[in-house]
Amino acid sequence: MLWISLLLGVGGVALDRAVGRLLRDNFDEQLGATLTAMIATAEVGPDGEVRFGRRLADQRFFEPYSGLYWQVVSTGQPPFRSRSLWDRRLGPGAATPAVEPRAYDFAAEGFAGDPVRVVERDAVLPASPTMFRFQIAQTTRALDEQVHRLRRTLYLSLGVLGLGLFALALAQATYGLKPLRGVRRAMAAIRSGEAKRVPEAFPPEVMPLVSELNALLDHAEEQADEARRHAGNLAHALKTPMSVLLNDARGEAADLPQSVETQLATMRRHVDHHLARARALGRRSASSARAAVWPALEGVARAVERMHADRDAVIDLVGERALVFRGERQDLEEMLGNLLDNAVKYGGGRVFVTVRAEPGPVVAIAIEDDGSGIPEARREELFARGARLDTGQPGTGLGLAIVRDVAEIYGGAVELGDSEDLGGLMVTLRLPGAG
Repeated sequence: MLWISLLLGVGGVALDRAVGRLLRDNFDEQLGATLTAMIATAEVGPDGEVRFGRRLADQRFFEPYSGLYWQVVSTGQPPFRSRSLWDRRLGPGAATPAVEPRAYDFAAEGFAGDPVRVVERDAVLPASPTMFRFQIAQTTRALDEQVHRLRRTLYLSLGVLGLGLFALALAQATYGLKPLRGVRRAMAAIRSGEAKRVPEAFPPEVMPLVSELNALLDHAEEQADEARRHAGNLAHALKTPMSVLLNDARGEAADLPQSVETQLATMRRHVDHHLARARALGRRSASSARAAVWPALEGVARAVERMHADRDAVIDLVGERALVFRGERQDLEEMLGNLLDNAVKYGGGRVFVTVRAEPGPVVAIAIEDDGSGIPEARREELFARGARLDTGQPGTGLGLAIVRDVAEIYGGAVELGDSEDLGGLMVTLRLPGAG
C-alpha cells in the first residue's frame, strides 16, 4: 500500500509538471507567432511613430482591458500601445537586448493583480535606425484555469486508480495468497505429526512450491533413515567385540591383553568407517562445494611418499590439471590418501596416477601399482570392511571400503582392474565433475 501511494504521488507530481510546462510552452508559442506577425506588418510613419500595414486580426487588441495587449517602446519616445491597454502600460522589460523572443511573467497594480505573460523581441524597422522593442502580452487567467482543470482531473484519476490498486492488492493478499496459507497449515500439520506430506490439491501456480517442499521432506526423511541405519550398523558392529571382551574378562582368559588389542582395533575400524560416511553425508548437502583435483592429488602424493620413504616410494602424476571435483576437498583427499597408501603399501613402491575427464562431466582418477595384482574373482572381497588379502602388511583393511562408500555418497564409483604398464592392480575412482 505504501509503495502504491508513493509511486502514484511521484508519478502524479511529475505528470502535473510536465503537462503544465507543455501548456505554458504552447501559450508562449502562440504569443510568439502573433509577435512575429506584428513585427512583419510594422512600419515607421512620417513622425517616427510605429504603425501597422494591415489591421491585426484579433479583435481583442481593440477592446479595453480585453486581456490581450501589444506595446512598442524605444529610447527617447513614448510607448506605442494597443487600445486594449487603455490607460495601462507594460514594463520596458529587461535591459539586455532581446535578439530572440523572450517570455516572462509581468504583474503590476494597474492590472488589478491579474498577471500577464509577456513575449518581447527587439527589431529595427526599414528606413529607421531606431531599435524598437515589440511586446505582446496576454493575461494568464485562462491558462491558469485550464491548468487547474487538468490538475483536478489528473489527481482525481490517480485517486481512483489508487483506490482500484488498493482494492486489487487487498484482494491479492486475501484471495491470491490463500493457497500459501494452505501450504503453511499443511507444514504445521507435518510438524505436529498429523501428516507426512503436503497435499497436492493446490492451484497450478503453487504446485512447484509444493513439489519442492515434498522433495525436501523426502530428502530429510532419507537423511534421517540413513542416520538411523548407520547408528544401528555401528551398534551392531560394536556389539560382537564388546561381547568377546566381556567374556574374556569374566573368564580371565590368558590371552586377554591380545584379545583386548584385537577387539579394540576392530571397534576402531568400525568407528572410523562410520565417521567417514557421516562426514561425507553431512557435507554432501553443500552443493556449492568445489575442489581442484590436481592440487589435492599433488599434496596427498607428497605426503604418501614421505610416509613410505623407507620403500623408496615414487608416485608419478599425469593428466588434465584443470579438473574440478564437485564436492569437499577433505573427502577427496581422504579417498586419494587411502588409494595411494594401499598402492604403495601392497605394491613395490612405484605408483602411476592418470587424471582425465569423461562425459557427464566426470573426473576419472586411475591409480596403478607395480604389485602382484589381485585375481578378478577375489577383487570384490577388498570392499568388505576389514578385508585384507595381504596380511603381511600392517593395517585395518578399511581403505577401499571407505573410498567406495564416500564415492557412492557423491554419486561416484570405484572400479578394480589390471595395470597394463606396471603389471599390478589398477583402481579407477570416478567422481562428479564441475562443468
